[in-house]
Amino acid sequence: MRAVAYQTPQPITADTSLVDVTLPDPVATGRDLLVSVKAISVNPVDTKVRMRGGAEDGGWKVLGYDAAGIVTAVGPDVTLFKPGDAVFYAGALNRQGTNSELHLVDERIVGPKPASLDFAAAAALPLTAITAWEMLFDRLKVQDAVPGAAPAVLIIGGAGGVGSIAIQLLRALTDLTVIATASRPETAEWVRTLGAHHVIDHGKPLSAEVTALGLGAPGFVFSTTQTDKHFKEIVELLAPQGRFGLIDDPGTLDIMPFKRKSASVHWEFMFTRPVFATADMAEQHRLLGEVSRLVDSGRIRTTLGESFGTINAANLKRAHQQIESGTTKGKIVLEGF
Repeated sequence: MRAVAYQTPQPITADTSLVDVTLPDPVATGRDLLVSVKAISVNPVDTKVRMRGGAEDGGWKVLGYDAAGIVTAVGPDVTLFKPGDAVFYAGALNRQGTNSELHLVDERIVGPKPASLDFAAAAALPLTAITAWEMLFDRLKVQDAVPGAAPAVLIIGGAGGVGSIAIQLLRALTDLTVIATASRPETAEWVRTLGAHHVIDHGKPLSAEVTALGLGAPGFVFSTTQTDKHFKEIVELLAPQGRFGLIDDPGTLDIMPFKRKSASVHWEFMFTRPVFATADMAEQHRLLGEVSRLVDSGRIRTTLGESFGTINAANLKRAHQQIESGTTKGKIVLEGF
């Protein structure tokens, strides 16, 4: 099968940072599905893994987590899907990735592809939808009010992949006021079209920006990017007994300032369930099914921002460069080989 892979961590500008290769076809066993990959999307985790971890024993490491495709074969223990089913999913960090024609994935982290979307539009959703869903409903528990706080959520980095779907999930499934940050006219307009009630500029002090809205202190803050840069402002603006969640990787994070407010801190990493094969691993199958139904009922839409063409090393290198620039709006998708 054709794939895009690498051997040693390098800057994306290096000639061999990502290369086109041919690898043996994988075989489905256990609860695995063998999926013919039709489309993928690129996430910040792709660039982080590329820079930090290489292939083992002189082999090839295949990146890629989001995918949409067709099940071509199933392992003997599979009960949720059959050959011919159209699926979408975000894979697992500790297995080979989706930048390949064929891919193995555990059925418990796979959902039925939204029937109303093509493969490219569907591939934009899984990783960010799982991340946003788990943070909002499993970690922050936004459906449980914070006493005395404004019934509002501040999303820092509203125009990114996770922010883009988090805004929609909040509007579709809660009555909370959604405040999103964006710093450019085009990204501010993007988050408004997704349903944000208010848009503020994260290039300015966030506490003053939130105060100026006149809503009161929000009960929830979801930081998707640059947490270290905004942390002092987050501590200031969050309501007493509020809940703070983050998904990025600040070099250090001293949460002691939250003690005075009895605030809780929640980290979300959507690969935790598949990497540790947790008892509730199949929750990702369930929530992707809910996302699929929300899409097909018209309550949320794809967050596809740009298509970078077919799945090959040159196009994936360009996508990695765009992700690393920190200016991506929505998701970057590639389709076909």
